[in-house]
Amino acid sequence: MKKIQNLTKLPLEFIDDPKFETKLRTKYLGAAAGSEKLYINIDYIKPGGKSVKYHSHSHQEEFFAILKGSGLLRFNEEEMQITTNDFFAKPAGKHIAHQFINNSDEILIILDCSTRDDNDEVYYPDEDVTYIKRENKAYKAGKLIKNWSSDPNE
Repeated sequence: MKKIQNLTKLPLEFIDDPKFETKLRTKYLGAAAGSEKLYINIDYIKPGGKSVKYHSHSHQEEFFAILKGSGLLRFNEEEMQITTNDFFAKPAGKHIAHQFINNSDEILIILDCSTRDDNDEVYYPDEDVTYIKRENKAYKAGKLIKNWSSDPNE
């Protein structure tokens, strides 16, 4: 077990965009704590930003809690308003897609927890792209895509 960590003293190697210059900053708490089978992140999403591209996981189960703010959840072709203290679990499955969009004027903060599975395939229905984790490659219509990015705010 790694030593006890603190959110305000998290080493920079466990923070994506530590200066928060883009629409999304992520703190990788699970990695910082030494987790092997879970990931636990806190996402900070600026107004107009997205947490991820709309996607689903074949083998990965997820849990989300809205720690602060409000926004829009795209979930299985539905759109729902979410706000502080809302939470839900998302089972694995190709046809269970999700995405958070900050449509408010304040930062949206989300706790994002999940199982890890090297056999997971991530499907992005808006682009009809499948990302194969164990290969670290993305495909569209069975063909390899080069220079594809999962960044939702490009």
